[in-house]
Amino acid sequence: MGRGKIVIRRIDNSTSRQVTFSKRRNGLLKKAKELAILCDAEVGVVIFSSTGKLHDFASTSMKSVIERYHKSKEDHHQLGNPTSEVKFWQREAAMLRQQLQNLQENHRQMMGEELSGLNVKELQNLENQLEISLRGVRMKKDQILMDEIEELTRKGNQIHQENVELYKKVNLIRQENMDLYKKVYGPRDVNGANRTSLLLDGLGIGEDSHAPVHLQLSQPQHQNYETPTRATKLGYIILRN
Repeated sequence: MGRGKIVIRRIDNSTSRQVTFSKRRNGLLKKAKELAILCDAEVGVVIFSSTGKLHDFASTSMKSVIERYHKSKEDHHQLGNPTSEVKFWQREAAMLRQQLQNLQENHRQMMGEELSGLNVKELQNLENQLEISLRGVRMKKDQILMDEIEELTRKGNQIHQENVELYKKVNLIRQENMDLYKKVYGPRDVNGANRTSLLLDGLGIGEDSHAPVHLQLSQPQHQNYETPTRATKLGYIILRN
């Protein structure tokens, strides 16, 4: 079953009246605070209990809310008067200067300055705001670092792939040089194995796969097939004796 409808009238029992006042007062102040935060409104609530005790809430400061209230009432009654219009803009300028002063004060407090006038609760709220701001800054910094790491990783992979392609081209050129050497010398070269070894050493195979390739061709040596005459004459002399 739903709750029954409550008749809005003064509660005769003092105890019940005090309990209801405490509950309704907390609910009203909570709603006023939520309205100020959600709608960016300037809210001021003033409550006096039956015993004369004051309870209030202001989103900025109660003095600012009251001054704005009086200004708005005066503007409503003096609308259309040139003199009142000048006063209106003067008050607007004064209010903007006050807001600027409040913002500068908040900024100095955020920087850890002029904290002597704050109580423990206000210092706790300031600390919570700073922690929230610091958390946001760290998240943004981590995101930027992660993006930079991903970009560097991508560039590193691209450079590695280019190095692999260049290495393949170097091996292809080395193989072409070896084939050219075989075509030039072939099996007729007696010192082919040594020359091949020298060629491979010149190409840098097995030492540095990234060294520049140089092809060096040596001219075949002419063999002397002439018969030494002195040796022939010497043999002839020995036969005659």
